[in-house]
Amino acid sequence: MKDVKRKESRLEQKSKVVPFERDAGYYLQKGMFNYQKNKLDKALLFFQRAVGAEPRNPYNQYNLACLLSKLGRLKEANKVFVHIVSVLDSSMADCYFLLAINYGLLEDLDKSREYLQRYLQAEPDGEMSYEAVELLDAMDEDSVYDNLPAYTEKDVLMERVLSSGSSEELNNLYVTSAGFRQALNNRLYHRSDEFKEDILRFYGVLGGDGEKKVLFDFVKNPWIKERFRQLALIELKNLGESGTVQVFLSGELKEMDLACYPIRMPVWRKEWQDVVDRAIENMRHSNCYDEGFFDDVQAIWLDYINTVYPETPTIRKVETWAAALEYSLARFHYLDLTQKELAEEYLVSPGSISGKFKEINSALLIDEKAYRNMVAYLKGG
Repeated sequence: MKDVKRKESRLEQKSKVVPFERDAGYYLQKGMFNYQKNKLDKALLFFQRAVGAEPRNPYNQYNLACLLSKLGRLKEANKVFVHIVSVLDSSMADCYFLLAINYGLLEDLDKSREYLQRYLQAEPDGEMSYEAVELLDAMDEDSVYDNLPAYTEKDVLMERVLSSGSSEELNNLYVTSAGFRQALNNRLYHRSDEFKEDILRFYGVLGGDGEKKVLFDFVKNPWIKERFRQLALIELKNLGESGTVQVFLSGELKEMDLACYPIRMPVWRKEWQDVVDRAIENMRHSNCYDEGFFDDVQAIWLDYINTVYPETPTIRKVETWAAALEYSLARFHYLDLTQKELAEEYLVSPGSISGKFKEINSALLIDEKAYRNMVAYLKGG
């Protein structure tokens, strides 16, 4: 009888328990906690639950869209940003700027331009209005080149001269032919990357005021690849330029001190090349990367070696460094790739990847060279 009474008592107690309903604030707090721990999948789950709990709250939707952007799910993020300004709160003009950045990364410059203009109309003196104007100016400058013929005789001549290695012929053409100078500049910003390094080095050889201006403008352009930006900075420093220079980094123009930029690359070692080759080999097997990522992973490794030189790393196990390099690329582009997954692919431990990544991140500040909308997101958080 006593056991029966105990069971009845427990049932009565259970019937009096009020179910605990978690609100959106709870889910948001959990999401931010997991984000700060770099557990992005869990953070996404809690942000989605926050939206489910309060679907009409534009800030919950904004947090979700920013995290989707960080994860590289740009089209999904854009749908949420559009929903915010068209349905929930039209005053949240930051969404227009973030839409512009996302469409720029998706290579839809017409949409990017449209949303930059919308942002400036809504917030002419907004926090990111300067960056919006700079981006529009850069796109307008690029549109001049888009209207040029697809392939001209000047381009053919330039390719022949650059590939021949005849510096005298190249100098003469540059001085005497305005058309050739236009084609040279056109090739610097558009079409294949084949001759861009040669063109940048050629500007460095000439070293006049006009050529320096080309290099200064080049490093401010938001649409160029990081490895070419680095080369242009090296050429400027080799020309004796000192002090600060404006460089487009992390979605905005920043001042860089050329005195802190390496003037010469160290003599390249085989083990350094082995690291980047191993990383590229693994990346190609995954079938998840387009060609731009292979350029970027090489640029990150080159930048790291240049930055820490002459205190360069000792490479005892190529796979560990290669895994850390690929993880650095993933963090730089906010790809959904974990150290555990890479450890399985490279047959190394997650802890060893973490240790090498910390060294790379300490030198390059990978986590700070992030996508501009996530800076806004963290400020909001």
